Amino acid sequence: MAVILITGANRGIGFAMARQAAARGDEVIATARDPESANALRALAQETGRITLRALDVTNEDSIAALAEATKEDVDLLVLNAGVLNSYGGVDDEAHDAGAWRDVLMTNVAGPFLVTRALLSHVERGQGRRIAIVSSVMGSNERASGNAYPYRASKAAAVNVARNLAVELKPRGIAVGAYHPGWVRTDMGGGGADISAEDSAGGLLARFDALSMTTTGVFEDYKGAEIPF
Repeated sequence: MAVILITGANRGIGFAMARQAAARGDEVIATARDPESANALRALAQETGRITLRALDVTNEDSIAALAEATKEDVDLLVLNAGVLNSYGGVDDEAHDAGAWRDVLMTNVAGPFLVTRALLSHVERGQGRRIAIVSSVMGSNERASGNAYPYRASKAAAVNVARNLAVELKPRGIAVGAYHPGWVRTDMGGGGADISAEDSAGGLLARFDALSMTTTGVFEDYKGAEIPF
């Protein structure tokens, strides 16, 4: 049994990870911006008895500090999954305005960093000492395709954050990895995507289990294939 804290657990991949982790016997701390409106997650918590809901806005430092204060548990695995995508458009897409850039970068890049910093002592006290940042192959510079600019830039930066954390935290015995969940049938990925949230979540949890000080700094997909950066 491990204690796993998952951000953005109210839907999609985060929800599927929370469900599968609880089913295998882990204690899950599942966060959402508004737990009161996360009806499916609340029902799952009641059904399993292994999920604790906590509020978290990863772009708000007061919210992050409140989560750290409320979390009395030692955290074996911190999963930084909360993320947003504003648009898949190209350079002429008016959706890529300054507000969208701020929202995407704050959520997908600053969010993982700020939450990690706030919960670092919890992870350091845990037995697992692992941090997983859910990034995307869309952050690979080698696979650039000229669209979704804020999202792609944010996911590239998320890998950079993960790799720098891996270097800094290695002397403290904490392993950090960045992961591509696959193209997943969620609100973000769309109905025509390749795999289900359940398949992605199962693969990701297996990769998180395999994360160690030997593999810290990894950027790989949910099946364990290395992603070129």
